[in-house]
Amino acid sequence: MQNRSTLLIVIAVVLAALYISYFTDWFRRPTIQIIVQHRIVPQRPNAARDQGEEPVYPVSFAFDNKYEFTSLKVVAAKEAETQKFPTALWDLVALTNSRPTKTIVYGVTPPGMRPRVEDTQPQPLQPDVTYLLLVEAGAMKGSTNFVPKRAATTGR
Repeated sequence: MQNRSTLLIVIAVVLAALYISYFTDWFRRPTIQIIVQHRIVPQRPNAARDQGEEPVYPVSFAFDNKYEFTSLKVVAAKEAETQKFPTALWDLVALTNSRPTKTIVYGVTPPGMRPRVEDTQPQPLQPDVTYLLLVEAGAMKGSTNFVPKRAATTGR
């Protein structure tokens, strides 16, 4: 009788462990949820073309919480698939402690962060090209793909 009770307790513990590992978030590293937003604002007709670029609408990223980011990086998605170390179009790191941030806009450096390589500027985004945003806030990480939209130019 005692063996049967021990066996039932062991089975219950194993089932509880399986349930906890598959149906709860107790042992998973938390991830940062990212929402991509395209800011539809009027552009000057030749603002980007003067520099030889296609104009795109500004891209912003909203997060599920305020995070003190330690790293932000944007790379071309195709390059990220084929290369271990893709070229970063925008690469930022925290100075010491960045401010808690809930939204960022591509190309605008959040407070408390700086380019990884001094005096580098964010590269212009191309319309209809898939990019990958990689963010880190301590041990938490997040990533998302986004495609900038071609800006409609307005005559002034």
